[in-house]
Amino acid sequence: MKSKIRKASVQRKTSETNISVTLAIGGNGKSAVDTGIPFLDHMLTLLAKHSLMNLAVKAKGDLGVDIHHTNEDVGITLGEALAKALGTKAGIRRYGFFGVPMDEAMARVTLDISGRPSFFIQQAKGAFLPRTGKYTLHDASEFLKAFTQHAGINMHLEVLAGEDAHHILEAIFKALAKALDMATQIDPRSKGVPSTKGRL
Repeated sequence: MKSKIRKASVQRKTSETNISVTLAIGGNGKSAVDTGIPFLDHMLTLLAKHSLMNLAVKAKGDLGVDIHHTNEDVGITLGEALAKALGTKAGIRRYGFFGVPMDEAMARVTLDISGRPSFFIQQAKGAFLPRTGKYTLHDASEFLKAFTQHAGINMHLEVLAGEDAHHILEAIFKALAKALDMATQIDPRSKGVPSTKGRL
């Protein structure tokens, strides 16, 4: 039986950015993303497609200065929207993990929607992480730190291999998408919040 769609909308406006995010868990992967950062748009479109979340993101920021504020604030707003859509988290599987190859690159994401946010990244020996192009691994890490902090997720990211920055980043966001899909699914066997504490 198909799970009920869980949906939330969040807006964030500061002196540096103006962002709106609408997210639906259990959708069909449709997306409409416009952050002003083309590569981030590409990654969020992948995230929606492979997590089967419906996602609408509209952002305006001080990109004439740098991408940092917009990149981070989109992560914050997306995290808040996910947390809001999950509500009490009753019945969710809570844990998710997935490894994705992308040609020579390989990334693995392991996460816990625990309510105790943290983000860790580990680079395996032999993985080459070039800081080339307009969106780098550093930018992705800042986005993911903001996202996990505001979604209440404990996330470990392992970059296991890779020589092409685009492939590495694509593997990361696809692995995140599949891990989120797993963790946010409703387990029909579960009753209530998946914690002995009674809340997450």
